[in-house]
Amino acid sequence: MEAIVRQAQNGILKDVCEVALVFSNKPDAKGLKIAADLGVPTASIASKGKSREQFEKEVIEFLKPYKIDYIVLAGFMRILSPLFVREFKNRIINIHPADTRLFKGVGGYEWAFENKLNSTKITVHFVDEGVDTGPIIAQKEVDLRGAETLEEVEKRGLRAEHEFYSEALRRVLSGEFKLQEKES
Repeated sequence: MEAIVRQAQNGILKDVCEVALVFSNKPDAKGLKIAADLGVPTASIASKGKSREQFEKEVIEFLKPYKIDYIVLAGFMRILSPLFVREFKNRIINIHPADTRLFKGVGGYEWAFENKLNSTKITVHFVDEGVDTGPIIAQKEVDLRGAETLEEVEKRGLRAEHEFYSEALRRVLSGEFKLQEKES
């Protein structure tokens, strides 16, 4: 999130977007303070103790006045329901620490490390009603040769993510990337 905000303020995203809001389902999320310190509006609605449906309905209603073009997930570790995904169809973007055709869900870097992969791919994709099954926007290979610990795999992956996510977002936000609709 911080890398994206910085790129939107002074980097490769500056001429294609404005960060309207940084939102969290955790009121004490570290990212909210970081965003506020960078001058970005922040908000939170706690999800704890609420059903997924109740929480997401609150979020949908809360977001309506913002007239958001895209929702960019960065550290939001909840699976979004079909209700939410349909409300923002083809407007939710996520980054996943693996090739989504090979590994879905939590633990992409652990999967790469445990399988002793020489490389992995970071995937930026649109969110659909499945888990990491949406259309791929872009992928970036991360060299893992010589990484002897999970921490080293994560470090290499996160370093690549911080640059690559903004690059992929620029393709979407500038209109360079066009989502191909599946024919029914």
